[in-house]
Amino acid sequence: MTGSARRRTGDSRYGGRVPLVAAAVCPHPPLLVPEVAGSAAPELDDLRTACDTAVRRLLAADPDRVVLLGTGPVTGLIRPPATGSLQPWGVDLDVPLVPGQPDRGAVLPLSLTIGAWLLARHDARPPLTAAPAHTAPAHTAPASAAPVSAAQVAADAGLAELAALADQVSAAGDRVALLVLGDGSACRGEKSPGYDDPRALPYDRRVAGALADVDLDVLLGLDPVVSAELKAAGRAPWQVLASAARAAGGGWRGELLHDAAPYGVAYFVASWERV
Repeated sequence: MTGSARRRTGDSRYGGRVPLVAAAVCPHPPLLVPEVAGSAAPELDDLRTACDTAVRRLLAADPDRVVLLGTGPVTGLIRPPATGSLQPWGVDLDVPLVPGQPDRGAVLPLSLTIGAWLLARHDARPPLTAAPAHTAPAHTAPASAAPVSAAQVAADAGLAELAALADQVSAAGDRVALLVLGDGSACRGEKSPGYDDPRALPYDRRVAGALADVDLDVLLGLDPVVSAELKAAGRAPWQVLASAARAAGGGWRGELLHDAAPYGVAYFVASWERV
């Protein structure tokens, strides 16, 4: 299922300032990186293309700050320098939060490592690694001059903790763009990481619809216990996004660019823009 919709989320809590101007939602499987996927890399070409489209739209919103948001061991902000590694997945590749940063700095969790890798595909500076031709973005966007930072959220974070992080993210700039990393359920079939669970497909359909329709109530209403049982890593980041969008107010247009579960894990790509 793909599609788009417009929705008004209310008045901005920040008065005349509207801190959140755009958002992109992408999954974070290590297999997105062709060096990790190896010969299976072409299987996720459509997913990479959708992610590239979402990131390109994000940067086109002319933000003054880009914030990567994904799950991690604790909740809080991460400022550069920071570096992620794909070594646990068999590839000796470091991914800096900001290309050219002076040192490794803090350690990025997997979600933010993939987010930094996706963002670097749209940076005009030399790429982090030589990639096969089939992995290049279909349309190269100008690099964003906006500074980049990151925020991680604990998988078991409650709504109050998520709302507080949303406020911190919104305070990062006057025009913040969020690149939100999170997978759907991992229980779609007997060969999935979490084995088969009949609740997984309805859960994922609900999330897909909410991302397409910018339905903040549905995202904020996702049950953390059920989400954990279904191994849906995106629950907490999606709820931070929803909290930030609600606080920003105004009208939004959402578009679901990709919705598939090729390995029993649901991967969504969505783009949110202000209208």
